[in-house]
Amino acid sequence: MINSDPQRSEELDEALSCLPRVSLAALPTPLEKCPGLTQSLSGPNIWVKRDDLTGLAFGGNKTRMLEFVLGKALEDRIDTIVAGAGVQSNYCRQLAAACRKLGLDCHLVLRKLRGEKDSQVQGGLLLDLLLGAQIEFIQCDSWSSQGDRIRNLASKLETQGKRVYVARLGNESGLGRYACGYVQACVEILNQAEQLNLKIDQMWVCSSDATQAGLAIALKHVGSSIRLVGIPAVRKPILPNWSFGECIAHHGNECAEILGLQTRLAPEEIISILDYVGPDYGVPTEQSLEAMHLAARSDAILLDPVYTSKTMAGLIDHIRKGLIPSAQNVLFIHTGGLPALFAYADEMGLEQPRSLTNT
Repeated sequence: MINSDPQRSEELDEALSCLPRVSLAALPTPLEKCPGLTQSLSGPNIWVKRDDLTGLAFGGNKTRMLEFVLGKALEDRIDTIVAGAGVQSNYCRQLAAACRKLGLDCHLVLRKLRGEKDSQVQGGLLLDLLLGAQIEFIQCDSWSSQGDRIRNLASKLETQGKRVYVARLGNESGLGRYACGYVQACVEILNQAEQLNLKIDQMWVCSSDATQAGLAIALKHVGSSIRLVGIPAVRKPILPNWSFGECIAHHGNECAEILGLQTRLAPEEIISILDYVGPDYGVPTEQSLEAMHLAARSDAILLDPVYTSKTMAGLIDHIRKGLIPSAQNVLFIHTGGLPALFAYADEMGLEQPRSLTNT
């Protein structure tokens, strides 16, 4: 194989097949070339892995992860999931949809990050409600205090006789099982690249933990030379006093243990660039807005305002600075999040349509 040791890739496939798993995603997702973006930036050759097309409630990267996480939850006879994040959370939207498909009760504790804008029923929140998730809004100053609220709700539900699984943000342990979804994605990517005779030089992804962890442990296990670059959407890891390198290596190694692999990651092997996060999570930057416009008008690739636009902004900046050779092949992992676009119309800087006049 061009990008990996085929025997080691088969080992990953076999290890994944031994885990409890449910079917939620439309796989494989396409791997597409972006000729317009490549031309606009005068190289390198840009490709996109369309994990915005995983299918569940408008798709996204979390669907792959939930196949393994909820597979284990069903094996443990869980009937209720409690989780939370921001109001427009990519994760919560896909979790609500997965729970509905699997017959699980879903309770979401959603944090308002943008004041009254987050009270409007649109984007991901609209879908959460449509899917029947039980939602509680909170306003707090940290992810950790939100985690406390989630755990308190879980305890209350347990006293009512529910068998509860506390997911993110109330439970940041066990993220190795989430990472298994992107070990599987990595195997899929390597197989698609082989069919296309495509040598991948770099892979760029928006990730603060599990997505990059799964890709990193998989690439290392198969002996790949692909350079994996992560752009977080938050300024600090959810786990306090950890660096992103420490977090991602830890979750990748936990994933390896679940899969029964001997491969391990070290924090210094992780590339995590913080230059494109901007002022805060969920706040678009001038660079990310430009990236959204350029991707849409070059190849009809729609990016979201929270995650993928910031990663694309980083990739564009590195290309313009000459940090990526023009002859290389760069794969951009599109992790989804598109329903949030409809909640960010005011920030998009789009021109109002002209009114037609009768003549």
